[in-house]
Amino acid sequence: MFSKILIANRGEIACRVMRTAHGLGIKTVAVYSDADAKAQHVQMADEAFWIGGSAPAESYLDAQKVLQAALRSGAEAVHPGYGFLSENAAFAELCAEYNIVFIGPPVSAIQVMGSKSAAKQAMQAAQVPMLPGYHEADQNDQRLRQAADTVGYPVLLKAVAGGGGKGMRQVEGAGEFAEALAAARREAKASFGDSDMLVEKFLRQPRHVEIQIFCDAQGNGVYLFERDCSLQRRHQKVIEEAPAPGLTEDLRARMGEAALQAAQAVDYVGAGTVEFLLDEQGNFYFMEMNTRLQVEHPVTEMITGQDLVEWQLRVAAGQCLPLAQEQLTINGHSFEARIYAENPHNDFLPTSGQVTWIQEPLATTHVRVDSAVTVGDQVGVFYDPMIAKLIVWGEDRDSALRCLSRALSEYYIAGLTTNVDFLRQITQHSEFCNAQLSTQFIEQHRASLLHSDDTDLAQLVVLAALYDVLRKQPIVHAQTETSPWLAQDQWRLNGLQRFTLDLLLEGRQYATEIEFLTAQDFLITVDGDEYRVSGELTGNNLAAVVDDHLSNAVVVADEKSISVFAAQGNVQVQYVAADLGVEQIFDDGNHYKAPMNGTVIDVLVSAGGSVAAGDILIIMEAMKMEHAVTALADGTVSEVFVAKGELVDGGADLLAFAPASSPDSA
Repeated sequence: MFSKILIANRGEIACRVMRTAHGLGIKTVAVYSDADAKAQHVQMADEAFWIGGSAPAESYLDAQKVLQAALRSGAEAVHPGYGFLSENAAFAELCAEYNIVFIGPPVSAIQVMGSKSAAKQAMQAAQVPMLPGYHEADQNDQRLRQAADTVGYPVLLKAVAGGGGKGMRQVEGAGEFAEALAAARREAKASFGDSDMLVEKFLRQPRHVEIQIFCDAQGNGVYLFERDCSLQRRHQKVIEEAPAPGLTEDLRARMGEAALQAAQAVDYVGAGTVEFLLDEQGNFYFMEMNTRLQVEHPVTEMITGQDLVEWQLRVAAGQCLPLAQEQLTINGHSFEARIYAENPHNDFLPTSGQVTWIQEPLATTHVRVDSAVTVGDQVGVFYDPMIAKLIVWGEDRDSALRCLSRALSEYYIAGLTTNVDFLRQITQHSEFCNAQLSTQFIEQHRASLLHSDDTDLAQLVVLAALYDVLRKQPIVHAQTETSPWLAQDQWRLNGLQRFTLDLLLEGRQYATEIEFLTAQDFLITVDGDEYRVSGELTGNNLAAVVDDHLSNAVVVADEKSISVFAAQGNVQVQYVAADLGVEQIFDDGNHYKAPMNGTVIDVLVSAGGSVAAGDILIIMEAMKMEHAVTALADGTVSEVFVAKGELVDGGADLLAFAPASSPDSA
C-alpha cells in the first residue's frame, strides 16, 4: 500500500479521499489555487502546495504544475478525484513517465472511453446495446446535419470529449440544428478543448441508469449494482438513488454483465461507471463510460457497505478486488441530493457569495454529508457550484425518502441562494414518491416544483418581519436605559407605534406594516392581510405564534437579507432599498446587464448593429455553466461595454439597446 498520495482536486471530493487515506494510515498532499488558499481540503491534508491562479486552467488543469507538486512532496501516487484531470490521458501518461501511480484506469482505456465516438465504436464491436446515431470522424457541419436527418428528430448533440452536460444540446427539428450545433461546439471547445460532436437519437421518456464496475489488474471484475440518476436539469444530475427502483433481478444482472462486457472490451482496471438509457419497455442502451469515481458513488457505498475509495487505492497498489461478485449484496436504499449554489427560480443560474451561516443535518448511520464548505467560505465563479452532497439510507425506498426530506428540512445555508428548498419540493412530489422517473422529470414538472403557496410565502415574510423587529429589541432597551430620546421603538405621542418594511421574496415585493401591541406582540400586515403575531428570539432560533399557530424557525440576517428556515420552506427575503434612481440590476429592454458574476465567453454583436427579438447578444459562463443573453425585442445595439474574456460582476453593464419603434407608436 502507498505511504503518501497527492489528491489532484479540491472541495468535497478531495476531503472525501483524504478521510479514507488517513484511515488507512496514508499521508495526503493537497494542491490549491489562489481562491482555495484557506479551503478545507488544504487544512485537512498533511501538506499542501500552491499551484497557481484561481482559474482552473492556471492551476487544477495544469498537468505540469500538479506533477511537480507530486514530485516535490514525494507522493507515490496521484488520486485525481472527478473532473479536472481525472479523465485526462496525457496527465496519466505524464504520471507514468515519472513513476508516479495514477489512481485510475490504463491510459488506453481513458483514451477510448474519453472519446464518445471511439467508445461507441468499441461498444458496437463488443455487442453492447447501442442507440442509433452518428459516431464517425467526419465533423463537417453538413455531414452532422445529414446524420441527424437520417436518425430522425429529436436528436441529441453531444461533445465527443468530456461530460457533465457540457457541449450537449437537444434538437427538436431541422430548423434548430445550426444554432444548437454552434452552441454545443462552442461550449465543448471551452470546456474540453475539443469541439467534435456525435449525434444520437433522443428518447422522450428514458431513465438514466448507471452501473458501478470495478476491475483489478489480475483480470477480476465485478459490478456493484446500479444507480438511477434520472433527475437532472441542464443534463446534470440533481438527485441519485440506489438501487434503481423497479428493476427485476434479471434486468439488473443483464445490465451488470453488459457493463462488465464494456469494461473488458478496453482492458479496464479500477473504478468505472457505465451509463445506460433505459426505456419504458426495459430496453437499455449504452451512453458512455466514466473512467473515474462518480460524484454519486456514496449511494453505492451506502447499500453495499463498501468504501469505493479504499477499493481504488488497493487496486492501484496492485492488490486483488476485496470481494467477488457472489459476495456483494444490496442492503436497503439510498439517496444523494446535490446541494448547489444556484437559483431555481432564475433558470437554475449559479449564484456566488460568502456563506454566512450553515447548519447541516446531524450525521448518523442513516445521514451523511460530504462537504468542504464552512461559514466564511466564499463560493466564487471559477468552480462547479456544488456546495455539498447529502446522502441518506433507509431499509427501503419509502423510509429513505422520508429520511431525505427530513434531512433537507434541517439543512440551513445563508449568504447565498441554494437549491435546498427545490430539492425538498422534489422529495414531496407524488410522482417522484411513486418512482415515476425519467430524465425529463424536472422539466415536465418544473412549474409545480417551483410554485410556492402564496399563503406560505406570506407567512415566511411575516416571520422575517417579526425577526427584524425582535432582534432590534435589545438595542432599543439599551438605548432607552441611557436616554429615552435615543429610543427607536416607534413611540409616538398620542399615536400607535408602527412602521413599514418593504421586503422582496422570489421577485415579488411585499409591503409590510408592523404595529406594536406589546414588547413581543404585534399586528403584522402583509399586502393587506393581517396577522396577529407574538414571538421570542433566542440567538437565531425564532419561536413565533402566528394567528394561534406556533412556528419554530431558524433565522439569519445581514444588512441585505433575512434567511428564514421553517416548515413552510427555506427562503431568502431581501430588504428593498430606497429608490434613489439607480438602474435596475437586470435588463429592462434598453440596458442589458450581467445576470450573474462570470466570464464573457463571446460578444456576438457590435455597436450600431441591428438585431431581432431572440437573437443571442452575449454569452457568459460561470461555474462551468453557459448562459446566453438574448434580445427581448427587435432593435439596435447602441453601445457594447464588455469584451470577450472579461470577468464581470452580476449587474454590470453589458450593452445599451434601442428597441425598434412599434407601428402603433409612429
